[in-house]
Amino acid sequence: MKKRYKIALAGNPNCGKTSIFNALTGARQHVGNYPGVTVESKAGSFSIGEAEIELIDLPGIYSLSSNSPEEAVVFDELTQGGIDLIINVIDASAPNRGLYLTTQLAELHIPMALAFNMSDDARKKGMKFDIPKLEKYFGSPIALTVGRTREGVKPLVDKLAKALGGLDSHGVPMLSYGADIDESLDALSRKIDSLGIKKYAHIPSRFFAIKLLESDTCTMKIPELRPAWKEAAEQIKHLSDIHAIDDTSTFMADRRYAMLSGACRGAVSTSGEKRREISDAIDLALTNKFLGLPLFLAIMYATFWFTFTCADPLMGWIEDSFGRLSDMVKSAWGGETLPYLRDLITDGIIGGVGGVIVFLPNILFMFLALSLLEESGYMARAAFVMDGIMRKFGLQGKSFVPLILGFGCSVPAIMATRSIESERDRKTTIMILPLMSCSARLPIYALIIPAFFALEYQALMMWIIYLIGIAVALIAARVLKSTAFKGDGEVYLMELPPYRMPTLRSLLLHMWDKGKVYLRKAGTIILATSVVLYVCNTLPEKAEFSKDYGALIEKASAAAKLDDGKIKILESGGLLDKGEIAQIREAGAIPAEILESLSEKNPAPAQKAVIDAAAEAEAAVAALENEKEAEALEYTLSGRIGRFFEPLFKPIGFDWKLATASIGALAAKEVFVSQLGILYAEGEADEESATLREKLAATYTPLQGFCIMLFCLLSIPCLATLAIIKRELNSWRAPVCEAAMLFSIAYAATFAAYQIGTLLGIGAKLAS
Repeated sequence: MKKRYKIALAGNPNCGKTSIFNALTGARQHVGNYPGVTVESKAGSFSIGEAEIELIDLPGIYSLSSNSPEEAVVFDELTQGGIDLIINVIDASAPNRGLYLTTQLAELHIPMALAFNMSDDARKKGMKFDIPKLEKYFGSPIALTVGRTREGVKPLVDKLAKALGGLDSHGVPMLSYGADIDESLDALSRKIDSLGIKKYAHIPSRFFAIKLLESDTCTMKIPELRPAWKEAAEQIKHLSDIHAIDDTSTFMADRRYAMLSGACRGAVSTSGEKRREISDAIDLALTNKFLGLPLFLAIMYATFWFTFTCADPLMGWIEDSFGRLSDMVKSAWGGETLPYLRDLITDGIIGGVGGVIVFLPNILFMFLALSLLEESGYMARAAFVMDGIMRKFGLQGKSFVPLILGFGCSVPAIMATRSIESERDRKTTIMILPLMSCSARLPIYALIIPAFFALEYQALMMWIIYLIGIAVALIAARVLKSTAFKGDGEVYLMELPPYRMPTLRSLLLHMWDKGKVYLRKAGTIILATSVVLYVCNTLPEKAEFSKDYGALIEKASAAAKLDDGKIKILESGGLLDKGEIAQIREAGAIPAEILESLSEKNPAPAQKAVIDAAAEAEAAVAALENEKEAEALEYTLSGRIGRFFEPLFKPIGFDWKLATASIGALAAKEVFVSQLGILYAEGEADEESATLREKLAATYTPLQGFCIMLFCLLSIPCLATLAIIKRELNSWRAPVCEAAMLFSIAYAATFAAYQIGTLLGIGAKLAS
């Protein structure tokens, strides 16, 4: 027995294949209860005794007919050689559908082990399996498993160990499709054998003979098989004449199903009990023509309410923790020693990265809710409900799966469009995907919404923003399908899996995976960007100012020299002694007639006048310090860039700070929050203890807050998204057009919102 083996994991979409992969390897792959999650091959490893196993998780497919990108990936993986064994995962509650692929895998003559997964669902349906009979027919060991709970995984591993120990003697069935077809296959196989193709010597010629009879796309692309085309055409004509058929691929599919029917007869049985499935009863409401869409919207609203309600206390704790950390560094590190480096760490790194990490609870709770919807089976229903609506905009329900994934991250969502067979629909879906509110935008919403809107309206505002993204995406799809990607829509047969109760472990793993990605980005891209932005926000330093701020601040400060002790005496109605009054007189800001009355018995007006004058002096000091900081910031590189673009952004309600934050967000959307955190840490001298949300609420109006979210939602996506668009569409023109199109849409929509809102006075006052 050798030490290293390569095993491929193959099966239909939504059969629990990725759950088996996770159970065997321990890898934390995303497990979604809808088709299209696994788009590319993924690898993991595990051990059986002393044997090291490399496990390849292949995309979910229904057949090896090469009609989709996933099928082409699997075809290439399985025919290139090096696979020692195939684990074929089958949905035990629908064995005929899964075993159809099994017959095609068997034709490769690669040893197999079958995992009848979701066997708990099969038991609920009253299904029973004669495992020995099925093992004999397919020549492969079979284990009943429940991947999500790891039930049956150990017996599967035991069967794998036995199978790997006897690979040389592993039985492979020689499936018969009937005497007439077998004769044609034999003739075509002899022709292929005569070609002596060394590249595919490990694959039986009968496999390629079957594929040539089916006019399989991938097989027809193999140049070494071209000399066999003539023989294949003759055999196709021969079978067509005998059976009066037009399409041999359909004819072969019928023969496979007939063969399976015979194999399962007596080996798969169902109890005579006829009962309505709970899934069907629930679907009467959730997929109802009239109730389906309102229920979907209500469920998404509940998701946002859950996110904000649960995350808010944790966000406050994280925010306070980073504030204390910054204060600790400042107190331990004197301002005289390397002051620039000190401020870089406290205001740049801690302020910038901390301003992003504070929104981690939102990310975690959002994905906890979404993973619950995915793994329970609801997302497939959502796609079904949205199919009719999406067709009105030129798309199909299958596009809904990548769009939903876009709520997580646009990059894997764009890659998931490979499951869309229609090239026009795929391109359209890719181009509108950046309009989905990805998790990178969530920190922006989580910053802006609590700053400008009361708690009872926060979930509603989040819901509205997400709906705006969906609505604009659908309108853009309609325009694209009417112009750049014209063509008739294609039929999408949608599978609705049964509802399942997700395990707590899988939900927590999914939630942690997203949080880990977010933290990794905060510790790499956001960290590096925060350092760069801090340098841009502080250099070059301004040496000469428009005013002598030092003298003005000193004069105003002198007027404010009324210590807390004197203020308390005055506020309580007490009197100051002559020495205290003399100190105030020396400050020179309080009128002499007011000071004279402070020694009288009832000097209430004078006391109030002194207190008000001191408060005004303090406000003047703060205003001068802010004015100086603002002038210094405008002189920096960020300030110059912001001022340059400010005329462009001013009509949409943005000042130069928001303009520079928007430009920085091209690196990653979270940088928008990081940049504002750094800018306001640098520029608001009177509010050092205030949170970023409080500073924004004091600076901008709710209307501007809404416009910030709207622009960030619709504008140019991050550079990683543009890069994946270029790779998937193999064109530089596509990302350039995408960026130009989205910026135009964002600017026009935000301009309209701000100008109309200002005209009508909607949200034009500062948040209280």
